Amino acid sequence: MKMSTGTPITKNIIHVGKKYVPIEDGSKVYFHFQTWKLGKDRILIDDSRKMGKKEPMVLVIGHKFKLECWETIIKMMAIGEVASFHVKKELVYSYPFVSKTLREMGQEQRIKHSCTMTLHTEGIGYADLDGLINQPCDLEFVIELLKVENSSEYEKELWQMSTEEKFNMIPELKKKGNMLYGQKLFDEAEKAYTEALSILEQMMLRERKCDNEWITLNKIKIPILLNYAQCKLIKEEYYSVIEHCNTILQHDKDNEKALYRRAKAHTGAWNPDAAEEDFRRLKKLNPAMTAICDKELEYLKKLRHEKTEQDRDALKNLFGTEIAAS
Repeated sequence: MKMSTGTPITKNIIHVGKKYVPIEDGSKVYFHFQTWKLGKDRILIDDSRKMGKKEPMVLVIGHKFKLECWETIIKMMAIGEVASFHVKKELVYSYPFVSKTLREMGQEQRIKHSCTMTLHTEGIGYADLDGLINQPCDLEFVIELLKVENSSEYEKELWQMSTEEKFNMIPELKKKGNMLYGQKLFDEAEKAYTEALSILEQMMLRERKCDNEWITLNKIKIPILLNYAQCKLIKEEYYSVIEHCNTILQHDKDNEKALYRRAKAHTGAWNPDAAEEDFRRLKKLNPAMTAICDKELEYLKKLRHEKTEQDRDALKNLFGTEIAAS
């Protein structure tokens, strides 16, 4: 059965589908496809079962996919249907670039300079796709529609969410991170905090630093960044801790947790003077921390002594070796 849609797309049903469901903006569709080059000969270019990750293509409708005709095509189909679509070349100029991306998914990324001059002189790395760029032609897509999920049936990815949905995720991610931290799953906790921080930083980029919205978001960010820094401290990533605590102290100069974690990180990174300065400042800010800080300062003193002894022994061995050699 052939059907013209009144657009430069012609449909031919190969296998009738089981069920038609409305496909609206926000729907997630799963399908396999073959792409055929049309001309004197019909030549297979791509098959989703053999390219990239060898998995079905997943498309979220209404999110401006590079190859817009695919959204049009999919909306004509029923679940389980297999159909062929003859598409005029004017609608598929972007296909070579989509194909390149899909072919390389799941592979080690090939870093290639892609300015306009390079594109004209070297192409995009695939001879058949370069041919399509240089001599555009009609394409045929054979599509098998496997599954359709409406927007309420799947967990949205971050890029699909509204600003309000993203904002509402932040306390949930913080809570998740805290729970994972309590279970000593530090990598997983760090991942949850990272996701929350990423949302906050994206939202903060849209605001000016002096605006109330930016200030409010930064106040939400600071305790999450503190928790993130604690995960890094446990993993002995000391310079990362110092960097993030510096950021916190720029906005909240008397933040006791940031001072303490930075002091511990300075100790681990062997910046003893900076560590001592932070511990002494913390004592002044909060006398209740005196006993803890004094213990850390005593530990620093011990480390300094051990370091001095080690350096002295190293010098002795060095000079002893030189005397023996002479």
